[in-house]
Formats: sequence, structure tokens, C-alpha cells
Amino acid sequence: MTVVRRCGDRALLLDVDDVVGFAHALRVAPPRGVVDIVPGASTVLVTHTADTDVTLLTQALLAVEPRDIETGQVVTIEIPVVYDGADLDAVAAATGLSVREVVGRHSAADYAVAFCGFAPGFAYLDGLPHELVVARLDSPRVRVPAGSVAIADRWAAVYPRESPGGWRLLGRTDLALWDLARPRPALLVPGTRVRFHEVRP
Repeated sequence: MTVVRRCGDRALLLDVDDVVGFAHALRVAPPRGVVDIVPGASTVLVTHTADTDVTLLTQALLAVEPRDIETGQVVTIEIPVVYDGADLDAVAAATGLSVREVVGRHSAADYAVAFCGFAPGFAYLDGLPHELVVARLDSPRVRVPAGSVAIADRWAAVYPRESPGGWRLLGRTDLALWDLARPRPALLVPGTRVRFHEVRP
């Protein structure tokens, strides 16, 4: 069920069951007055023009049906990973799995970018196997290197740039997740599919 709430004077915040499908449906056929669509973990923020009839927009949004991304439009990114992260042993201990089992489950899963946030190019990947769900660190690191492959709660991610962070580090990749020289700097955007595969250092 979709719930719509006012968010300031030029936005509506929607609680939805299928964030990716709902956001895609809005991008394919945005109601009149929509300026931007920003998916989150369980919400979609819709900004609109100042002269938008909010009542009519709300009615239009409540009528939206989630829409799957067409097969031909789905992009899958393969991310090579060296699994030597600082938290690999701790994740194995916390989950009751061996290190090789952690690596195997992480690399065998199919992921999809649900939304982006925290830092430019930081994509929250849905699809982490339930047996790898672990809490964030009690005390975040001051510095996490760019390319760090990590998990926290029910999400997987790759740090696009060096930054502080409290996610559990499983490994690293040399793939550039954020590059201002590209027409679209972020490699991973909502709807993108992701597969990790192990490489040797």
C-alpha cells in the first residue's frame, strides 16, 4: 500500500512496497509537475514544481503501479573482488560460516541497486544472502579505502571513494565506481544488476 506525505512545500514522500518498481514506473511516465524522483530504502521522494496541484499529484501517485525494468534495459555490472578484507574473519565468526563460505555466498548472489546515498556513487545493493546479514561496526572507521567491498545489515556495497564508514569490509576492487570524467560519473545507479566474482591478488 502506498502512503503519501507532504515533505516541505515542493515534495511528497511516499512509503511504498516496491521502491525500484515504483520509481521506474514514475520515470517511464511521470505525472505532470514532477521534477525529480529519489528512491530510498523504503520510500520514494518526489519533488514537484511550485505551481503543481498537490491534490491532483497525490491522486496520480496513488494510482501508480510498480513496473519491472524491461529485460533489454537491465544493465549487469561484473565487479572483480580480492577477498582480503579486514572484517572477513569477524564476519565468518559472527555468521558461523567459514571464510570460504562467506566468500562463496557473497559472490554467488545476484544483487540489484535499490538506491544511492551516503556519498556520491555509493549504491545500496539488495540481494545479500540472509546468512550474511551482520550489524555495522560499533565504532566506524575514520578511513575506508575507495573500492572496499562491504556489507552491513541487509545491504552490500562498494565504497566509491575514500571516506569514513562502519560497514564490514570483505574485500576490494580496482573497478572505478565514481569517475567525473565519465558522462555519468556513478557506475551503479538504481535498477542496475551487480555480480561479484573472486579474483586473486
